[in-house]
Parts: sequence; structure tokens; C-alpha cells
Amino acid sequence: MSEVRDNLQEGEAGVRSEQPFPDQVRSTEATRPDLHGLLTTSHSSSADISPSPSAESGGLLSLPWEILIHIVSYLPVHFVVNVLPKVCHALSNVGQDRTAWQLRAQRLVGSRAAFPVGPREDFDWPGACLEMEQLITCWSGEVEHVARQNQEDEERREQAIPQDGEPGVGGQDDGGEGEVEGVGVAVQEVAYGADEAMEVAMEGEEGEMQHVLGGDQVARLREELEDRLEGDAAALMEEEMDHRRVFNANEGRDALLNHQEDLPDHRNLGNGQHVEARSPSPPPALECITLPSGHIAHVNSVLLLGGEGKVCATASRDWNVKLWDLELGSLLHTMGRQGDFSSHRGWVWCLASQGPLLASGGFDSTVRLWDLQAGGADRALIRTRAAVLCLSCQPDMLLAGTFDKQVSMYDTRAAAPLVKSIRMHSNAVMCLCADDKYIISGSKDCTVAVYDRRAGKGLKRLRLSSYLLSMSYSGCEVWAGDNGGMLHSFSMQAGTFKAVSQFDVGHTALITGIHRSSGSLYTCSSDCTVKVHIPCAPPRTLSTLHYQAGVHGLSVEAGVLAVASGDVRVQVWRPRK
Repeated sequence: MSEVRDNLQEGEAGVRSEQPFPDQVRSTEATRPDLHGLLTTSHSSSADISPSPSAESGGLLSLPWEILIHIVSYLPVHFVVNVLPKVCHALSNVGQDRTAWQLRAQRLVGSRAAFPVGPREDFDWPGACLEMEQLITCWSGEVEHVARQNQEDEERREQAIPQDGEPGVGGQDDGGEGEVEGVGVAVQEVAYGADEAMEVAMEGEEGEMQHVLGGDQVARLREELEDRLEGDAAALMEEEMDHRRVFNANEGRDALLNHQEDLPDHRNLGNGQHVEARSPSPPPALECITLPSGHIAHVNSVLLLGGEGKVCATASRDWNVKLWDLELGSLLHTMGRQGDFSSHRGWVWCLASQGPLLASGGFDSTVRLWDLQAGGADRALIRTRAAVLCLSCQPDMLLAGTFDKQVSMYDTRAAAPLVKSIRMHSNAVMCLCADDKYIISGSKDCTVAVYDRRAGKGLKRLRLSSYLLSMSYSGCEVWAGDNGGMLHSFSMQAGTFKAVSQFDVGHTALITGIHRSSGSLYTCSSDCTVKVHIPCAPPRTLSTLHYQAGVHGLSVEAGVLAVASGDVRVQVWRPRK
């Protein structure tokens, strides 16, 4: 732990010693952009539910009433009076039939997958089916490309199989240790093989440990995943052939990122393996834009704002937070107080929002609040005791997870904002999520802790064999990604928090970002990939985007995907207009 602390102190000292650039002096109030037209709805980044874009009204619903009357005039009177109302009533009943929606969802995820992963009570079946169909329509154009690349990868692996006694290509030494640069947290590299046991235990309030999942079960899950991947690609292509055009493998070459300079990757395990970069070509239903190089250092976090995917905030190692207009693809504003040279005095690591409030946390041990309705004006400065690694905004509270093992609760309206600090971990708090009842946090100590806000005490603690870096909480399900590339799912229902399952979706390094809603699942990793899945068990991967550097984070809103892809730029994938 002393080494970890020394690393952090050295990183912070190095950052603070740098001099700001003269051209980064902040503008005055008069130059702040008007965001009222862009931020049309209140939105919380801590609530991981991001509705997909609803279909535009068309057909009969878009016609004027006079034309509808004219159409109906050609129908027999007895049909209009007796039959048409019954048909409409019957269709309305179909829309309220849970069994019909469950059968439709099962057809979408496949007969071999379970859905939902968490509790089925009060689950939004129509919303989940709508989101899954839109996800498949947008992203299944990549399936042909992904299947072809998987076949080529398999052929290359077969050709590269070493002879007996020869070392494997790209092998890793046991116990190889990397470091999350900047955070100063030493990361023990973990390779998950099919024959390795993944021991997960649950620790109750009295300290008893209960076995949850062992290596045999993980091996079976992986075998099922491999079998499913072999057969589902063709079935999915046949199912969606009527809804998409033939994928053009050469389309979207212009979306390829420029080669990254040899800068250190703050979330790359440094395993020494060379991953061949592939151009992420957009499917026919999507378009990809790359924001201009507004930062001069790595972008650590990205966040979509406003509820419609029109505005984006980015946080960078250049100490700055910037706002972007995604409609125009241009920079709106660089956050900062009047007279300051930068948004923070150190690396900006995380972002969160609630309504017009945007919060940014950094290595300068501060959380800064920005008023989006006032064009990004400085609203408040909150000083913490250590580097801020994760944030969550709630309607009544701001939560911050810090390097000093604590989760702090702040009332942003009060002059003295600190309400309470809780310590349920023995190492740095890497990720957290919350609602009005519970706070769920993951730590470098390989535990997940649940705090009951109303009772004011710890509720549960789960012990894993790896630690979590990203987390998404919606409905009764919590999904998280760990430092070995595995996905974990948990259920939170009636005050009971328990581990449900874990999945290998193909990530080979730590999962740096995750977003889950009722019908969609997005993950990104320092293995230079972003994956789009249907959130069933096991997850059904629709598409994999390949980048030239490790992906630091993602944000999803209204069907728009923003990706911080390992350099100074951000890519945005959105439905094609």
C-alpha cells in the first residue's frame, strides 16, 4: 500500500509542477454558450437507463384527421361501427399481455439464453423488446464482418499453435504485474483460463463466507458461450436480413482513428501482446463522427448530456473539461472559473451529471460543479482528502469514491457540502453506482459493498477474486466489469443483494466502461475494443469495434454511443438520419 501511495503522490506532484499554457486562459461570462436549446431534458448519468430513440411517427398516425376520415369513408359502415373498435381493443390487449412480450423477448435472445438475468418481477418487457429490436437493427450489420474476422482469427490461432515443449506465442509470465498509470494503483494481471477456478464468496454481516461460483461452472458457461457463438451468427443474419442492407466492409474507412503517439496508456495492462488494429466501419444504420482534437492529452472520461445525445462532456489529462455540440461536431466551451488556466489543477478522471449540474472529479483532490444552464459556469468547488476516482449524481446527493478507501456524500446546495463519509473497503474505491435507497461500490480490495442510505449502515459485502473497475445499475440488476475482462451480474431486490453470474464476452484486459439498460449492454476495455451485446445470460454479442489503443470509457444515451478511444479524441456512433 505504501508503494501505491508513493506512486500516486509522485503522479500528483508531477502534474502540479507543470505550468499551464497561456492560451488556455478562460473566457468570461459573456463568452459562455447558450445550452438551453441543446439540453432539453433532465438527465442523470448515474441512472444507467438510456432509452433508445423511439421510431418517428409515420403511417396513419402522421396523417391529418381529415384524411383519416376520408379513408374511413371507403369502409363499410358495419365494419367501422362493429369491427374496427374490436380490432383496436384486441391489439391493445396484446400490448398488455406479459406472456406475449416474454415469448417475443425469448425469440430475440435465442432459445439457449436466459432473459432477464435478474429478477423478472416488475420487469419492463415491452421496453426491453423495443430496445433489443432497435439494437439489432442498428448493430447487426456488423455480424457478417465479425463472423468473418472471428474465422480468420481462429485460422491464425490454429496456425500459431506451438509444438510440444515450445513456448506459446504471446504468453505471459505468471505473476506479471502492471500498473494503472496515473491512478498509481498497482494492477495484478489476471488471466482467466477455462480450467481456472473463479472463486466468488459472499460475506454476510457476521463474516460468514458462502461459496457462489466455482471453476467448473465457469468452464461450462464458457463452453456454452463458444457453442452459441458458432451457431447464432448465421441465425441472426437470417432473422434480420429483411431489415438491413448488405454490409459494405469498406464503408466508414474515414472513421479510423489516427495512429496514437507512443504515450503511456493509463489503463493498459502492458501484457506485451500486439493486437492488430482494425478499422471500426459503421454498420448501414449508423454513422460515426470523430470530434476534433480539442484536448492535448488522453481523454479519461466521456459523458453524454441532455437526454437526447446532442451534447457531450469530456474529461482529460490536460486538466480540462470540455463541452461539445454533437449536432455540429464542434467545441462549445472549456470549463473553468474566471482567471483560472484550466478546469482542474490535475488530471480529470471522472464525470457525472444530474439535470443542469455537471460534476467532474480529478487527481487534484477536488470535485468541481458546473452549471449547464448557465453555459458551463462554475458553480462550486468541493475539496476531498484524496484523488477522486468515481462519481455518481443523485437528485438529492452527490457521491464520490476516492483513493483513500472512502465514499463521501455531499449536499451540493449547502455551504458545507459534506454530509457523511463511509468506509467499507480496505483499498481505493474504483467504481460506484446508487439510487435513492442504496449505494453500491467496488474496490481494489476485491470486494463489492452495499450501503443502505435509509438505515445508515452497511447492508452487504461480496468478496470476489478480482476487482471491479466499472459498474452500471438499472432496475434490479447491477452489471460490472473487472480487471481481468470478465463481466459480473448482481441482483438487487427487496433489500437483498446477491451475485447472479459472471461471463466471458471476449475481453482480454480490464473492462474500463459498461452501460446496461433493460434491452442493451455496452462494454469497453483496454484491449482496444468496444462490444455491443444483448443483456441475456450469456450475453449475445452483436458487434465488436476495434481501436488502435485502449478504450478509456463510454457513454450511451438515446441510442447514441460516445467512446473515449485511447488518445485525445472521442468517437460518436449514432443512428443515421
